[in-house]
Amino acid sequence: MLVKINSAALSGLDAYLIEVEVDSSRGLPGQSIVGLPDASVKESRDRVKAAISNSGFEFPPGYFTINLAPADTRKEGPIYDLPIALGILCSSEQIVSSRLNDVVIFGELSLDGTVRPINGILPMCISIKKHGKKTVLVPQENADESALIEGLDVIPIRTLLDAIAYLTGNNGWKPHKINFDDFFKEESKYDMDFSDVKGQFHAKRALEIAAAGGHNILMVGPPGSGKSMLAKRFSTIVPKLSIDEALELTKVYSVCGLLPAKKSLITKRPFRAPHHSISYAGLIGGGSNPKPGEISLAHLGILFLDEFPEFRRDSLEVLRQPLEERVITISRAIGSLTFPAQITLIAAMNPCPCGYYTDNLKQCTCTAFQIQRYWSKLSGPLLDRIDLHIDVPRLKQDELHSKPSGESSTNIRNRVTCAKEIQNKRFNDNPFCSNSVMSSKQIRQFCVLTDEAQELLKSAIIKLKMSARSYDRILKVSRTIADLGGLETIEACHIAEATQYRSLDRKG
Repeated sequence: MLVKINSAALSGLDAYLIEVEVDSSRGLPGQSIVGLPDASVKESRDRVKAAISNSGFEFPPGYFTINLAPADTRKEGPIYDLPIALGILCSSEQIVSSRLNDVVIFGELSLDGTVRPINGILPMCISIKKHGKKTVLVPQENADESALIEGLDVIPIRTLLDAIAYLTGNNGWKPHKINFDDFFKEESKYDMDFSDVKGQFHAKRALEIAAAGGHNILMVGPPGSGKSMLAKRFSTIVPKLSIDEALELTKVYSVCGLLPAKKSLITKRPFRAPHHSISYAGLIGGGSNPKPGEISLAHLGILFLDEFPEFRRDSLEVLRQPLEERVITISRAIGSLTFPAQITLIAAMNPCPCGYYTDNLKQCTCTAFQIQRYWSKLSGPLLDRIDLHIDVPRLKQDELHSKPSGESSTNIRNRVTCAKEIQNKRFNDNPFCSNSVMSSKQIRQFCVLTDEAQELLKSAIIKLKMSARSYDRILKVSRTIADLGGLETIEACHIAEATQYRSLDRKG
């Protein structure tokens, strides 16, 4: 008897429906799984056999052929245990169900019949809804995450027996529901605050602009000047996630299996700070079946790269795509996958290998050649894609011994949020857009300069010998500065301030 059960499979951050076909026939007892299964899928034969027996059913004699269709895409993971077990029971007529065509099923089985949670449930539920299916059987631990998709009837189950009870007509099951407001009730609380940072008002202002417009920033300064301290507090001033952004971010963490325990929705922007010894695949993403790397895990959040020139050259150069296009593409023989990478990059570095070039108190021990080789690790095209370059000098003695006197993160965030709301209206209430990602057409439309500002920009471009990309960066940063001031037109003072944040262009 042939039985077909609906399930789903992942391809990067997207999912697609598959059919688990189970056919029983006479012959020597055995099973074969076809449809490009990996090792973990093939091992389901033993898990399914034990789960059926330990749930009070008889594992039927005969030969079972299990096909995962379409057969030309690779299937990974133990998520097909539950549909395979139910298919075998239906094919052997131990259970009869009229609901199989209306429900989508996935879950890993323990040997005692318990259903274990799986990764990637959110993108699979999104795909299920797109294909017109309305009911999904999911492990109990995945119920909250699945219920994030409105319009789906989510049936949480703990055991194989629970799934059988639902499919055989037990009407005592109610769809699982959640309240989105509960996830956002508590405001994100941080142990750190910008008011903790002494001095560095120039750097704080630059970080405020970066947060308001989603601009990338590079901080250059000697050890102990506060670069890492400033970067770690950046999360306290960025705007809060919207519901759409939270869902988009949760998809990434769901596929990677990195959702925090007992938390089905990520409501705080991520802050990822990989060490400079990280591998290429760890930063970019990869594997035989590519998974997101640190860049995509920082999607809609902050990627902090300390000791910037110490990262591998090939890893730094590949940053050029996500900084420009806000996505990252990984190509393999089986095809290409695109992962989201709308990040705010905060990079920090010393001015030289020893760290004390231009420092007023400690003498630099590096030669000119060593300094030149150190900076040559950062290519011009990469630096062009970083909007803000700022110097973070050592604190003076009077600043070091004084009490912190800066603004609180709450006050700064309020201004940043107002500027972000202006951008949302500008870009038709699209929360994924910001000044930093404006196209050339949008720059011409929204970056209207006064005559004085126009002349000042022309002069700066000629004197600093800036590239066309640097020209666009200055306009985008100026637009954000004007938004923070609540002004529609970009004035000369905005251009002057934006030009100050191109310190590497001035040095060149």
